[in-house]
Amino acid sequence: MASVPPHLPPTIYVGGARAQRCKKSSTNLRQGGFEMPNVPQPPTRREPLETWEHYPLWQKIVATLRDIPKHFRSNISVSGVLATEIFTYGSVLAPTIEQEIVRTLNSLRDHWDDGNYSDYSFVRQAQTFPDVLLMSNSAILMGIEIKSWYLLAKEEEPTFRYKVSPECCAPADLFVVVPWSLSNVLSGSPIIFEPFVETARYVAEYRNYWWQHLRTTTDSTNITCPAKPQPYPGGRDESEDKPAYDGGGNFGRIARSRLMDDYVSSLKATELIGITVGRWIKFFKGKEQAATH
Repeated sequence: MASVPPHLPPTIYVGGARAQRCKKSSTNLRQGGFEMPNVPQPPTRREPLETWEHYPLWQKIVATLRDIPKHFRSNISVSGVLATEIFTYGSVLAPTIEQEIVRTLNSLRDHWDDGNYSDYSFVRQAQTFPDVLLMSNSAILMGIEIKSWYLLAKEEEPTFRYKVSPECCAPADLFVVVPWSLSNVLSGSPIIFEPFVETARYVAEYRNYWWQHLRTTTDSTNITCPAKPQPYPGGRDESEDKPAYDGGGNFGRIARSRLMDDYVSSLKATELIGITVGRWIKFFKGKEQAATH
């Protein structure tokens, strides 16, 4: 993969784009009604430049990702799941869900390919950022980091870690969270819901910004970046930021940064066969607690 040259859009990240090295205005921010002196402004969300020759393609791919629940079909069928076992299914099926999303994107070529990209397809790569590349034999156009989120997970929020350094994200790269459940809650085939779609670099920048400036902690908030960050690195170790101290193992938990709060709340209010996701989780937690006593 690394031998294929990327065709990157013009960079639009200027002047202190890295959250951990931000030297922007020290205008005080307010959080919870209190002033936070000397806290830099949060990072700015930016898309690829509209002058990039592949920008229309990028827009169509974003639209296709948002529309993908209407087209997603899975050959997996699950039955015989006990209510006390439901929480274990998230980690078991997640890799398969992510692989089937890639297959669905390729099957929806007519949604994003205007005829000029017949040599390109979405290719999944293991243990490397990003999870998926849109590429041909001669070029990489963009990447997508896909995180699946099992809606009935007991934590009630996504628990994945995203540690990639902002400098390892090309301007067109996307960060996508795909929520899913079984069609009949305890049985059936996986179904997915509207994904959370954001630029990968902005999510990485905001994660570092939250870690360094918004958390309440007395521990070191320093972050060490990769020595030679670049888009489409050879492995995870060459692409990840590392905090100086992370006793709880929480660095990279995007849901903790509050970036997804509104999105998570809307999904918990979603109904599965007439009952909201939040109520299902409460029910299954009760079953699990009763089984352990």
